[in-house]
Amino acid sequence: MSQPAVPTAHPYHHGDLPASLRAVAADLVAERGASNFSLREVARRAGVSHAAPAHHFGNARGLLTSLAAEGFEALADQLEAAVAGVDDAATRLQRCGLAYVRAASTRPGHYAVMMDQALLDEDDEQCLMSSMRAYAALQATIEAIRAQLNPALDVESAATLAWASMHGLVELGPKLQRVADLTDAEAVPVEDLVARFTPLLIDGFRAR
Repeated sequence: MSQPAVPTAHPYHHGDLPASLRAVAADLVAERGASNFSLREVARRAGVSHAAPAHHFGNARGLLTSLAAEGFEALADQLEAAVAGVDDAATRLQRCGLAYVRAASTRPGHYAVMMDQALLDEDDEQCLMSSMRAYAALQATIEAIRAQLNPALDVESAATLAWASMHGLVELGPKLQRVADLTDAEAVPVEDLVARFTPLLIDGFRAR
C-alpha cells in the first residue's frame, strides 16, 4: 500500500523571492499593523532563512519601502485603467475614486505602508517614482476637468483635494461600519459615498 504524499508546498512561491517576501510582509502588516512587523517573522512565514529578507532589502525599512513602491505601481495601474477611453471629466473623477478605494480595500497591507511616510525611505527612487506615477494618473483627470469645465482651475490644488478626499473615504469606511453596527443601521458602502461626493467636487471645480 502506498504511503500518502507528504505536503511540501510552501504558502508562498519562491521563484521570485523578493516578490514572495513582499507578499508575506503585506499579509503581516494587514494582520498586525506595521508596529508589529519584523524581518524575522517575514522569513519564518515565507519558509526561508532569517537572513534572506535582509539580503534582498537591507532592513525592515527597505522591505516596507519596496512594498509601498509595489502598491503605488498597482494603484497607478488601476487609476489609469479606470479612465482609459473615458472622455467625460466627471465620470473620470468618479472612476478614479472607485479605483482608489478598491485598491485600498484589496491591498490593505500595501495601503497602510504607502500612507505612512515614517515607515519609508524617503530618498528611495523607485518608491518616489511609483508614487508620482499614481498621483500623475489622478492629475491627468483633473487636467481634463480644467479643459472641460474651468480653464482657470488650479490643477495642483484640485488634485490634492481629490487625493485627500479619496484617502478620507478609505479612512472613513470602517468607522461608518462600526457606527452602523452599534446603531443597527445600514452602513453606506464607500463606493456609494464616492458616487455621492464626486458631484460635490465637480461643482467646486466649475468656473464661477
